[in-house]
Amino acid sequence: MAKEYGYVRVSSTDQNEDRQLMAMEEKGVSPSGIYIDKQSGKDFDRPQYKRLLKKLKPGDLLYVLSIDRLGRNYEEIQNQWRLLTKEIGVEISVIDMPLLDTRSGKDLMGTFIADLVLQILSFVAQSERENIRKRQEQGIAAAKERGVEFGRPRKDLPEDFRRIVREWEGRGISLSQAVRQSGVSESTFFRRLRELRRGK
Repeated sequence: MAKEYGYVRVSSTDQNEDRQLMAMEEKGVSPSGIYIDKQSGKDFDRPQYKRLLKKLKPGDLLYVLSIDRLGRNYEEIQNQWRLLTKEIGVEISVIDMPLLDTRSGKDLMGTFIADLVLQILSFVAQSERENIRKRQEQGIAAAKERGVEFGRPRKDLPEDFRRIVREWEGRGISLSQAVRQSGVSESTFFRRLRELRRGK
């Protein structure tokens, strides 16, 4: 007997999947048939999605709320859609996009329209992902121009750092003593030394 499943995905652990779960509940999907991943949609290497694939049988129905919940990579979405519908023989219903319901429009025109819509939506999903990455890169670059520093806070050097360096260079103290007196790691010591020599 054919079964109904739901696939839910949020990009991170702090995002809320309630809207997707409510949509599955409205469709009558049993909670035991819902698989949830809290992971990026850049690829399909997700634990719950892999478990779902092992469960699916020909004739089963899989619900997803929207195409970007399935994934965000244009080519990967196409490949998975083919795997699910052609190789496994599953019906798919994208709740937010009734045109993407493989149960309806089984004729040539219906299949053509569904394929076309899928291509457009998966392309849009990937474009949005690339735009988000581009905006993040631009935001980081703009912040750096404003002097915002990323990573761990910069550690202050002792006021007599120049004296410590002179003593070390004159072999008055060892490197380990110079590092210890400076209160930083060895790599930070050499980085700040380079900055000092460049006049920063």
